[in-house]
Amino acid sequence: MAARAGASPAAPSLLASRSAAARARRLRDRAATAAIGAAFALAMLPLASLLYEVARRGLPGLGAEFFTASARGVVGGGGAAHAVVGTLVITGVAVVIAVPIGLLAAIYLTEYGRGRPRRALRLLVDVMSGIPSIVAGLFAYALFELFFGPGIRLGVMGSVALAVLMVPVVVRSAEEALKVVPGSLREAAYALGTPQWKTIARVVVPTAFAGLVTAVMLATARVVGETAPLLVTTGVIDSLNVNPFDGRMHNLAVYAYTEYRSPGAFREAAFERAWAAALTLIGIVMALSLAARLIQRRHARRTA
Repeated sequence: MAARAGASPAAPSLLASRSAAARARRLRDRAATAAIGAAFALAMLPLASLLYEVARRGLPGLGAEFFTASARGVVGGGGAAHAVVGTLVITGVAVVIAVPIGLLAAIYLTEYGRGRPRRALRLLVDVMSGIPSIVAGLFAYALFELFFGPGIRLGVMGSVALAVLMVPVVVRSAEEALKVVPGSLREAAYALGTPQWKTIARVVVPTAFAGLVTAVMLATARVVGETAPLLVTTGVIDSLNVNPFDGRMHNLAVYAYTEYRSPGAFREAAFERAWAAALTLIGIVMALSLAARLIQRRHARRTA
């Protein structure tokens, strides 16, 4: 009884200290939540401002003529159909060039690479990640100049320049996606006597498919708005050209630049077309991001 009587006065103080500690934790949690929310709002403010400004200035320039007509033979007007088609063609060819190289390099780094060759390839990818875009354009121009002479301008030259910029993004993102695949899946396939190449083709790649698609989409969104390498390689043209191996080919990034640089007598109309081109580029990037999300969700449902 004496022990209980002696311990009873300490119980309320213990409960009070625990309650005070709980209140302090709640206050710290609320303060951290408020700080994170404020940081998020501060980070989103420039993005929201940019989207609002581009939409405000670009929407008046969008219309049926912008997407269906070219600027050939038109003074102070016309559309940007030739630039839209050129953007899709140049980027599509760049994807065809860069994606196989990037995915195979990522598979090598994850599944096959050992020792010095692996370190050398990783160093090369890191160096390529820091290359300025204009250097990629100069490289593509110098490469084609060796075979076709000076002054050459082709749509495929721009695709090669964009592919140089895409490869390191694909390699890094795809490598992370392949690393997520559990090692137990590989070991199970090896235990059944499956060769390594078939394990990669039938087990590893299908399991990491959503991540690989995201890697491709991120790399494509990274280069679709590049301007500097395309100024050097593709040139400027006011008519539609769908063959990347035949002559100059326009694109939306260069189109926006040239409309601002040389607006001519109808300045306001040229500026509207430039902002409309910028808004179209943002729309293309958003469409790529949404497509990647949809593919990820479908793949997650199938593998669930």
